Formats: sequence, structure tokens, C-alpha cells
Amino acid sequence: MILSGLFLFISCADKQDLLQISERNIPFSDGWSFYLGDSLKAAQSKDWRKLDLPHDWSIEGAFSQDNPADLGGGYLPGGMGWYKKSFKTESTNKQLFIQFDGVYMDSDVWINGHFLGNRPNGYISFEYELTPFLNPEGETNEILVKANNSNQPNSRWYSGSGIYRNVWLKSLDKLHVASWGTYITTPEVSQESARVALEIKVANQYKESKTATITTTIIHGGQEVTSNTSEVTINQNENKNISQDLTVEKPKLWSVDQPTLYTAVTDIKVDGAVVDTYKTPFGIRSFQFDLERGFILNGGQVKIKGVCMHHDLGPLGAAINYRAIERQLQIMKEMGVNGIRTAHNPPTPELLDLCDQMGFIVMDESFDMWNNNKTEHDYATVWKKWHKKDLEDFITRDRNHPSIFMWSVGNEIQEQWNEQGVATAKELKAIVQSLDTTRPITVAMNPPVNMPNADVTTQFDVEKASLNPLAASGVLDLIGYNYAHNTFPYHQQNFPNTPFIATETTSGLQTRGYYDAKSDTLKRWPVRWDIPFDGGNPGNTVSAYDQVSTPWGSTHEETWKIMKKYDFLSGLYIWTGFDYIGEPTPYVWPSRSSYFGIVDLAGFPKDVYYMYQSEWTDKDVLHIFPHWNYTEGDSVDIWAYYNHADEVELFVNGTSKGIKKKEGDDLHVMWRVPFEEGTLKAVSRKDGQVVLEKDIKTAGEPATVKLTADRTSISADGKDLSFITVDVVDAEGNFVPTAQNQLNFSIEGEGAIVGVANGDPTNHESFKGTSHKALNGKCLVVVQATKKEGEIKINVSSDGLKDASILVTTKK
Repeated sequence: MILSGLFLFISCADKQDLLQISERNIPFSDGWSFYLGDSLKAAQSKDWRKLDLPHDWSIEGAFSQDNPADLGGGYLPGGMGWYKKSFKTESTNKQLFIQFDGVYMDSDVWINGHFLGNRPNGYISFEYELTPFLNPEGETNEILVKANNSNQPNSRWYSGSGIYRNVWLKSLDKLHVASWGTYITTPEVSQESARVALEIKVANQYKESKTATITTTIIHGGQEVTSNTSEVTINQNENKNISQDLTVEKPKLWSVDQPTLYTAVTDIKVDGAVVDTYKTPFGIRSFQFDLERGFILNGGQVKIKGVCMHHDLGPLGAAINYRAIERQLQIMKEMGVNGIRTAHNPPTPELLDLCDQMGFIVMDESFDMWNNNKTEHDYATVWKKWHKKDLEDFITRDRNHPSIFMWSVGNEIQEQWNEQGVATAKELKAIVQSLDTTRPITVAMNPPVNMPNADVTTQFDVEKASLNPLAASGVLDLIGYNYAHNTFPYHQQNFPNTPFIATETTSGLQTRGYYDAKSDTLKRWPVRWDIPFDGGNPGNTVSAYDQVSTPWGSTHEETWKIMKKYDFLSGLYIWTGFDYIGEPTPYVWPSRSSYFGIVDLAGFPKDVYYMYQSEWTDKDVLHIFPHWNYTEGDSVDIWAYYNHADEVELFVNGTSKGIKKKEGDDLHVMWRVPFEEGTLKAVSRKDGQVVLEKDIKTAGEPATVKLTADRTSISADGKDLSFITVDVVDAEGNFVPTAQNQLNFSIEGEGAIVGVANGDPTNHESFKGTSHKALNGKCLVVVQATKKEGEIKINVSSDGLKDASILVTTKK
């Protein structure tokens, strides 16, 4: 068989596969070898472990109070890791590049012993050209990567360790569109037409000038919409910018409800032959942040109902997985979320792709610190050398995403309180605007309005307030508020010329399924962020009633009540959508993950999820809680979140406990009733007609488990996942909300268990194990397909419980 062009022989486990390069981006994440250790000199062949990327070695480690990452890093280990991969090439005239979506952190890369470069930032994407250092055709080449996460702490939350995002190869003609080399804007948008402005950076690595025909075709739904052609000459070793204008008639506009995407396909031809094709997905939309009406999208007012998200994927750690990210976003969308803040770093590209497709308003954030450290070994140590390059790459990589509506160039920056911060903000703004002028720039400030000695219960006095120097400087296009919700109504007085965005709000605290005896007492835990907390509940629990928050934050209801009242408040990003590993406020060890999430670390919603769903969606909602498993005579507070109804009536064993109606700005209703074994039932009504009915039965002793897969058919691609919820139930099939059974998992067929979790911030069992304790009746097991079609059988056993199993099918 005669083959032409560039080919790679990729070393994969025990064999070599032949892969033809036919696209710009070729997956290069499979078939690596990994070694954990400070020096390669000590490594033996048996020490190298075969694995596929993305990979996070920290999530595989043991929780320990002695790990230097401390509570911020979830008490998991760091260290130094090495990755290598071999391949062969045939003769070619093309250029070969390797692109890393992210390596945590301080990465060094070599090809055939030649040092390609260092990148300290663990969140940034970067690439190197391999061509000059490749061995002759037929000989083996080796990529070697060192990831150094041994200097800790270097993050205020769990970072993960290693090549935790995808890796790609690029095979390009010497005349090609440069990396992230297109920039699409839509400066004129109406229902009738849209002008699409395209800038293309073309690189010529030939030793002579080239005359090329550059044609961009806009595609939608597989059909050509319009095109434009340019004839250009590019000198040798030149990067030339080419501008093209195209018009789309009667455009389908991108919105949160209908996130329509187009694709600009740019072909470069020389002598009639296509030498490069570059595809740029984009959306057509218009927007502004208005001083009176808040956020305006395509001419209509939209309240941003967003959440902040750290990058870890719960039991999967920091190793990205497309399906896991998609699941998180689906859970958020079901709640009514329409916005995502990438707290506090450049996200993986897959997240932004999904936000484009699913309709989220993204605040894309670049830095958690500038010149001044927050932890001993963090990014501030390399700020002066790297911030300009990192910010340029961040903007250039992400600027074509229609889901991104604002750039945040910092979070809770210490320099915000002085002129150094103002000077740095001016510099960063100039860098951003040299690359993108279509989006406003903000910094998440804490707070932009300063009230000395004030807490969340203080009545805000605008006369006594002082403005944060960075906020008052006029540098920012949006004033970003972290907390300080009592100041929100006075924004127009404090900042009459700059629109509002609540970059971070709330910091409510809950443990899923745990409830204090009395729900109408507000608690602010800890007393202050800088004072050790010696209070709390047994077992480091926090009530799942919306009654506990940090002192700098609020309960969920407190902030949303203010936010919904005022049109000029463009929206908010709640801290946080999901629990995340690390930062277990208000506690320390043995807690190892956060309590902030509206959804727990396993992906199970806490009760406040349904408050937002009742406020943020058109779905009929009636959610009553807590459970109905108490001791006879206990006084129990019953809450109901509801909408589309005038009232809710509560029944215990058929006896009415009264009708409740929301009054004023209430977001829930409550009954205090004595417990009686049996059935708790709620009925919501509108104009006397039943809208919804919900009941909760007293459960008996745990008898077995109920298994529910989010998908029972997944792709046999070695990547796809099925998330299986394990509910402990009694003999009648009733959910047992107090069950804490130890659950054991096994698997048969074409799959592997890649994660287990229960949402308990204090649990120290490995996320990578095959046994996990249920938390308040629930547990999660995550199964990944192999690359073979077939069937996966997941088995669950536990002492005293009847065994159960579920089948998942894998298909090509």
C-alpha cells in the first residue's frame, strides 16, 4: 500500500497505529506514558504507566492534612510528573505543531531532547512547532513533558496536576492561517441583515513570497450562506492580516434560548489547490450593558442568572471530559441558569464550545492575582514576565466565542485598593482592546463600594461609603461587585456612568440532606474570613435550609430579592453552581471540599436549587423539604418552593396543616409541624385549581438500592461517560433519606469505573475507588466506555442490602 503526505505512527499501549493527518487538529491525547517523581534519573521502565490524557494525578492521591496544598487544594498531593509519547513521520513538506490546552503547572516540553519551552501558567493553552527538530523519516520521535506542581500552595482551590486538558497535533502547509488566526465580529446586526467582519492572519513560512486566493464561506445548517474571496501576496516569513466583509441576510440570531451558530470556512488556495482550511464557529448577536435597563441582548432585556464554576469535575478531578462538562451545564440549565463565570482562570476550550451551543452568557476570566501573591507559590511569582503573553493568548484563543460577553481581567485583586492596581488595570485593558474591542472589561472587586466594619446585616449608608480606587478610576467598562449586596440598589448613585454586574454573590453554605432543627435563624459562618472558626455543627455539617452564609455574603434569597427588583442590575454570578474540591469554608480538616454549591460535588441538587428553578424557569415547580423520617413528636420545619400558584396546602396523613401564601417578596413558605409517621403531602393551587401535588413518605429500613443512569447508551469511544445515581430505598421502594450505607461497586464488560462520590465534604474515601459510603441516601458511580461496542453491567452490593445492577450499552 502506497501512502503519501504526512503520517504518524503513534505508539499506543502494545502496538503502533497508523494515523493520517487530514485535519488541522488531530487528537494526540491517547497512548502516553506517565512517571511520578522528581527526577527521570531514578525512573526505570517499570515505573512508567500507560495512560490516555487528559490526566490528573492529584485526584488519585490520598487526602492528608500533611499535604502542602492544604485546605485550599483539598488536602490532596502535588509533586512532579513526567509524560512521554513516541511517534514516527514520513517525509513531508508540511509543518508540524503540538498544542496543549493546559498543563498544570510550570510545564517544560522537549522533542527528541530539544527544549521547546516553559509555560508556568497551568490554565493557559499554548503550542510549539516540532518541524525543525524531527528525526528523519521512519525514525522514532519522542515528546517529553514535565509538569511541576511541587511548589505548594500555589492555588486557593483545587488545581489538579498534570496534562489535565487535551493535546493536539497540527499538520500545516507552510502557508496557513496562524494559530487562533481569525477574528470575527458582527458590527451591524438587525433582523434584516448582519455584517460579518473577518480578520485573518496568514503565515508564510516558505522562503519565497506566495500569491494566494483566500475564500471565506459562511455555512449554516450545512448550507452555504455567503462568501468572499481575496487575492493576496504574502512575503516570505511574513504574518499578514487580511480583512474580509460578508453580509448575512435575515440572520438567525444567537440567544440564550436559541443559540444559533454559523461557521466561517476559510480556504487558502495556491495555483488552484487548497493548501489550508480553517473553520471558525461564531454567532450573530448584538448586545450592550445599559445604565438603566441592564443587559440588552438583540434589543431585548435579559437578566443574567449566572453561576461561578471552578474547573474540577468532582470525582473526576481536573481531568477534563466533554460529557462531564456537558452534564454540569445541563444540570445548571435545568435550574434556569443562563450565565457562567469561569472562576478564576482561562477555562478549557470544551466548556466554551458547550456554552456556545447551549446558550450561556459567559464572563471569561483570566487572573486570580496580579503583582501580589495570595498564596506563596502562585502566579504572582511570574506575573511580570508572563502576564502580557498569557493575556494575549487568552483573548486571541477565546474571542470568537459568541457566548462570551465580557472579559474579567482579575478577581479580588489585592492592588485594587491602591494606585498600583489602577495602573495595572489600565495596562491590561490596553492589551485586551488591542485584540478585541467588542466586549466590556471588568474586574471582580471586593467590594467596589467600601463600608468599613460593615457586614451583610448592616443597613447601607451611601453618605458614609467610600469607593474602591480601582472602581472609582473610570478604567473599567463594567463595575464588578463581589458580594456587598446591600449596596446594589445605590449603584447608580455611586457609579452614574458605568453599568453594573454582580461578578460574585451569595456564598450560601449547605450540606445536601442535612437540616438544623429550626430553619428561621440566620447564621453567618465563619465570624470573619481571617479568624479560625470554632463553631458549627457536629460532623462539619451545614443546614440545607437557606439559613447559613458567610459574613461577606448572604443567603440565596437575600441577594436574589434585591437583584430581581431593579432593571439596572444586569445580573449576577452566584458562588457557586457546583461544590468544588478545596476551600471548605467555614471548616478546615477533616472537611476537604466546599459547601458553596447549589449542587453538590456528585451532581445532586441541594434544596435551594428548586428556589431558583421556581424563579428562573417557566416550569411548574413545587418542592417540599426536608424528608419525613424523624422521631415521633419532633418539631419539623417544612419549606415549600413553588410558582405558578397562589397558595400551597400541607397535609400530614390526610389532615390539613394549613394553607400558606407568599407575602411581599417571600420566596418560600414554611410550616412548623410535629412529626407523625406516614405521608407528608403538599398541594399547590392557582385560582382554586390544583397545579401540582407532591408527597414524601416515611421510609423504613434500607433494603436495597435503586440505580438510575443519566444515559443507558453511550459512545464506544474510550471517553464517553454514564453517570449512575444510587439511591438507597426501603422494601417498598421509598427513598431512605438518612441512609449512610457502605456501597461496593463492580463492573463487567466494556467499561471501567472512573469515579465515585456522595457529595459529603468530609468523606476521605478515594474518588477513584470501588467502595463509597452513601450520604443521606445517595451516591454516584461514574462509568467510562472502552473503544469496543458492547454492554456494561454495573453491580452494587452492601452488607444488609439486596444486590442490584444496571446495564449500559456502548455503541460506535
